[in-house]
Amino acid sequence: MAQLFYKYSTMNAGKSIELIKVAYNYEERGKRVLAMVPAVDTRHGTGMITSRVGLQRDAIPIKADTNILELFLKENSRHQVDCVLIDECHFLLKHHVQELAEIVDSCNVPVMAYGLKNDFRNELFEGSYYMLVYADKIEEIKTICWCGKKATMAARVVDGKFVKEGKQILVGGNEMYVALCRKHYNDGRLGPDIESGRKRPEQRQDKKPGEQG
Repeated sequence: MAQLFYKYSTMNAGKSIELIKVAYNYEERGKRVLAMVPAVDTRHGTGMITSRVGLQRDAIPIKADTNILELFLKENSRHQVDCVLIDECHFLLKHHVQELAEIVDSCNVPVMAYGLKNDFRNELFEGSYYMLVYADKIEEIKTICWCGKKATMAARVVDGKFVKEGKQILVGGNEMYVALCRKHYNDGRLGPDIESGRKRPEQRQDKKPGEQG
């Protein structure tokens, strides 16, 4: 039986490349994939799934008023759809997630949705909340903090500084978000020599070996 899969992680864990790989595997076997991405994600153009390593594929943009079930039925009437893939699913709205569940339940077609779970304030996105409610299977895609521990938080960086307030949805990439473990998120440590976005003072370079002060 088909299932609704929610595969989540923090930033830079390889969600998009995983989706592209799954799509390739289906298509290599002569199956048809319906790939979609919320229209709000315009980092690489509307309707484009792009991984950090440079792989891309076209996707159908999902707008706030898009009925994903109707879109699926229209595409499926033209040519059988064997799998639905959603990137950045945290940007979905409640009705979108319910429509994905209906595709699974009524059409017996698997849906795999990839996205974040919590935002930079450690609050759930609407899409991630309802994916946690409706998904049949929930899987974490792991990545690591700069310290080597598992990263579970996404820090927002504005003008080089760690911020914990602001609009929930502010699309950006590596220049704006950093994946951190819980400890270094709470400490405000963005890297081994960076605290709250400010570099620590460097040691003087003119000292001789063994010299103090």
